[in-house]
This record gives sequence, C-alpha cells and structure tokens, in this order.
Amino acid sequence: MSFTQKILRKLNIIQEAPQNNSIPFNHVDFFYWRPRDGSLNFGDHLSYIIVTKTLADNGFLLEEETSKNSRLLALGSVLHFANSNDTIWGTGFNGKVGLHEHTYQNLDVRAVRGPLTREFLISKGIDTPEIYGDPALLLPHIFPNKFKKTGIKPYVIVPNLHDLRIAHQNAWDNVISPLNSWNKCIEEILNAEFVIASSLHGLIIAESFGIPARYIRLSDEENLFKYNDYYLGSGRKGEIEYATSIEEALEMKGMPPIQFDYQKLLSAFPLDLWK
Repeated sequence: MSFTQKILRKLNIIQEAPQNNSIPFNHVDFFYWRPRDGSLNFGDHLSYIIVTKTLADNGFLLEEETSKNSRLLALGSVLHFANSNDTIWGTGFNGKVGLHEHTYQNLDVRAVRGPLTREFLISKGIDTPEIYGDPALLLPHIFPNKFKKTGIKPYVIVPNLHDLRIAHQNAWDNVISPLNSWNKCIEEILNAEFVIASSLHGLIIAESFGIPARYIRLSDEENLFKYNDYYLGSGRKGEIEYATSIEEALEMKGMPPIQFDYQKLLSAFPLDLWK
C-alpha cells in the first residue's frame, strides 16, 4: 500500500459511502462514488449534478416513484460497482481494479466513456453501442448561462485526489483542490487560459469549455486506461501524451481539441427509466 493510500485510509476517504436504499417505493437507485468522511470529490459528484439537472430539464426528479425498481451508473470509473441488469450511461472501466470485481452478467448499456470501455464490455459478451463521452462534457450545454470563462490566470493546476499531497508539498501556485465544491472547481478552472491536470475531470471541464489542457502525470496511482479511454471517446486518436512537470506541461501546451457530438450522448440518457 502506498503512502498516499495509507493516508487516505486513515482519513477514511478511500472507500465509497453507502448508498441510500431506504426509499419505500419503486425508484431508480442512482450510484456514484462518494468518500466516507462526508467530503466530495468534485469529479465524482458531477455525476449527481449532471443526472439531476438532466432529469429536471425533462420534468423529472431523481426520487420519484417509477413503474419498477432499477439502478443507474453514470459518470466516473465505477463500472466495477455495477450489478447485473444495471443501466450504464457514460461510465468507464477503471484500469486499476481487478477483473474479478466485475461480477455482473449483463447490463443495459446506453453509452460508455470511450471505446476502450466498450471493448472490455464486448469481451464479456455485453452489447455496447458506439456512443461515447464522459457526461461532464455536457456541462456547457446543460448549464448554458451559469459559467463564464474569464482567463484572468495564465494557468491553473487541478490534481487528482491522490496527487493533492504532491501539490501541497511543492507549494505550487494556482492549485484547485478536487475537494472543493463542484461549482467552485468549475469557476476556478474557467478563470484560466490553460489547465494542467492529473484530475481527469479537470481536463474534461477545461476541454468542454474550449480551454486548452494538458494531462500531467504526477504519480502512478491512476491507471492510464481511463485517460486514454476519455481521449479516444472525445474524438482523438492514439494515446494521450502527458507531461511530468509543470514546466513541461507549459511547454507542451494543449492537447488536440475534442471532437464531440454532445447531442448524441445527451439523447442516450435513459429517461425511460422514469417514464
């Protein structure tokens, strides 16, 4: 176990919080990863924000009675938490989780984060459409007037939760903590002309709003699988190229721009679970 993992376990934030199964009527049980200590990792919390906003835009609420019980997994590398018959929308495979943790036999897949997740599911005999994209890419479209780009900072740094210690130890300027609120993180990212991030959703937020971004690999805590999956699922080719220092990231500049059909992913949202 790494030093970072020991610290996170001591703080009790490396395990997911228990889900609410106490609703006494048929409903959609919506899963997203949450730290046990009550904090929120903004990338994972975006799953709740995006699903509830999309429902509200279509006249539904998350906790309302449905014709039958079902379960939904959306944004995040949480595929290993799925159970048989769950519905999947934009979810990704987590490359650092053992295959034995994927215990489901069948899934109702509407979209996945990228083609690497699709290939994995197909290898398990699960039908998976060629509809790609992390749902966080939808944020500029479902919140068209909420956030504004200012470009008042030359760059910001968004570390992954596991890399936050490294950012603090180096006393870097312009660091955005992933433990901040989801809207504060977005606002601070949009204050930058350029985004350097080991947080996958730091990259996604920047690119969805048209801000150049570069992945910085600060540790081996996260598998490259999810970054490549997102990279390919947002219309790029090959493997993601990353920096290993702030100076190198600034020199490399932004990654190739995304090529993403937001309407295709949004149309794949499983509204029928509520109808």
